[in-house]
Amino acid sequence: MNQIPISGLFLGGLTSYAAAGLFGLSAHRYRRATRIVFCAFTCLGALLEGIASLAALLNASATLISIPSGIPFLQYTFRLDPVSSYFNLAFAVVSLAVSVYSLGYLDGFDVRKPLGIFCFFYSLLLVSLTAVFTANNAFLFLIAWEVMAVSAYFLVCFDHERDENKSAGNLFFVMSHVGTGALMAGFLLLGTWAGSLDFSAFHLAGAALTPIRQGSLFLLFFFGFGVKAGMIPVHIWLPAAHPAAPGNVSALMSAILIKTGIYGIIRISFDFLGLPPLWCGLLVLAAGTASAILGVLYALIEPDLKRMLAYSTIENAGIILMALGGSMVFRSYGRPALAAVALVACLFHIFNHAVFKSLLFLSAGAVVHATGSRNLERMGGLIRPMPLTALCFLVGAIAISGLPPLNGFVSEWLTYQALLGGFGSTLSLTRIVFPVAGSLLALTGALAAACFVRAFGIGFLALPRSPQAGHAHEAHPAMLAGMGMLALLCIGLGLGATVCLPILDPLTNQLLGVGMSGNLVVHGGLALSPGSPTGGTVAPAGIAGALILLALVPWALCAIWWRRGRKIPGPAWDCGLPGLTEYNEFTATAFSKPLRMIFAALYQPRREIQTEFEVSAYYPTSVRFESEVAPAFETHFYSPLVERIMARASRFRTIQAGGIHAYLAYIFITLVVLLVFGVRS
Repeated sequence: MNQIPISGLFLGGLTSYAAAGLFGLSAHRYRRATRIVFCAFTCLGALLEGIASLAALLNASATLISIPSGIPFLQYTFRLDPVSSYFNLAFAVVSLAVSVYSLGYLDGFDVRKPLGIFCFFYSLLLVSLTAVFTANNAFLFLIAWEVMAVSAYFLVCFDHERDENKSAGNLFFVMSHVGTGALMAGFLLLGTWAGSLDFSAFHLAGAALTPIRQGSLFLLFFFGFGVKAGMIPVHIWLPAAHPAAPGNVSALMSAILIKTGIYGIIRISFDFLGLPPLWCGLLVLAAGTASAILGVLYALIEPDLKRMLAYSTIENAGIILMALGGSMVFRSYGRPALAAVALVACLFHIFNHAVFKSLLFLSAGAVVHATGSRNLERMGGLIRPMPLTALCFLVGAIAISGLPPLNGFVSEWLTYQALLGGFGSTLSLTRIVFPVAGSLLALTGALAAACFVRAFGIGFLALPRSPQAGHAHEAHPAMLAGMGMLALLCIGLGLGATVCLPILDPLTNQLLGVGMSGNLVVHGGLALSPGSPTGGTVAPAGIAGALILLALVPWALCAIWWRRGRKIPGPAWDCGLPGLTEYNEFTATAFSKPLRMIFAALYQPRREIQTEFEVSAYYPTSVRFESEVAPAFETHFYSPLVERIMARASRFRTIQAGGIHAYLAYIFITLVVLLVFGVRS
């Protein structure tokens, strides 16, 4: 496709997003029509954006799209190069599935909630996310970044009657603007040294910067973008905001909004700053490793289903940063092939995470919609009334655990291969970093599998633990359609990885000048290789075939046995007790207790047991047990920091007397000082 259709499709997608919000705001009284037309426009916008991004990516060239602003020195210019097209494509795919899901999800909205306001801010979020990924100058990027933060804030606080949601929205707003301050400082410095705020000028000027300037800019941008990426220790907004938002918004935030931070780090590290110093890559690798292991550890003990998924998002952001940091280190050592393998792992996991994490959040939204609770301890037995939702959640759980043959396995396998290759390709103490990071990634994968065995087993299996779970119902057909699209994509990206990876060649060519699909896809497109002749290979489709064959054997044996045998249904064996109830089941807390004991130094759990008895302590009448794990960063860092800031701020109250005379005196003193300095100058 040439540039004219791509430009038209791109602008058509933006127009459809905007039209969805405006229609929802103007026709909010007609809730059914608003819901249908809004979802139709957002689906159309996602389709147009997806086609435009895929076409630009396959063209492997940049497409510039300009919109006059009416201001002489300002122009809204969008750029669809391979990197921005790839991120926008991932966004369009998730947005399409979420929009289909929303057709059913919004049908269950409380009639007292303003549906038109929700539609407006949701479409504003879609427009701003598209602009963030495709902006071609710092001015437009920062405008889109701020609109994205504000619209997401209002969506997080949409259910504002709950104090928890308002607190989560305020925390998200504060942390977003702390990161934005760092980004503004970085763009102003880079624009001053480049002589322009255009991204092409940044690209030309970055290679000429001194190492000190490169390092200073990298720290500013890494902090600013790291806040949005949910990187530890600036992650505290994420476990609060994701559960508070509606289910479809949570999926979009976890799958795509955090990717804006990853996108920014990639842009800075590979495009704007030339070749950053070696320590920058090591910093990204270390931050990613810490985020991965700590994120999954906190997910393991979280009873709130959506908070657990939010912590899992931190874990996967860490895995992405591990691969990205490894690529930066290999690039510094002049190993372009190995850097390309790590970058491919990073980019492929970005897309994979967007798909399976949005699937999990949409499934969780359906569960919360049906049960009215996010607490795993109040669920159980949902596989019977919600079999299709359970199947979709299971597919997402297998994918996020990195198990074959789904898509999460492929990108994590490539990450392992890149990290293992770093030991023999780097020098001095740097080479020790890679096997340590690889072993911690293996531990992260094992803990992630345990985490989602816990989530699926406690949430969907056994007996209902509450009346609400016992009376749950299957999700709306549109909600199932949105989840089904993503579940099929998880399977397709895993089995068809050898077909998908060549699409990443334009990105590695743009960022590293190397195309790697020829080395990664081997044996006629049937297997994947780590890109080195000494490495092993893996065939996701072959693994899937072997698993199917292995499953056929017990299935055939069971079929023969059931046909020959006599079926006598009966109750489950209960050791002679009157009958099994929900009180005999494992709880989510009990499931994770062994790991909570192993990592007690990190968790620092607090528990309290109160026993009541009448005659003797050996015959208690009731036992009350409480257990709590306080988040380490919030408890030991952020809470003391906030207290100190508030203590310092309270001292300034003395100058804010509230009287007009005092304020006039301040103005008079300021004018006198300005006049004195003006006369001297």
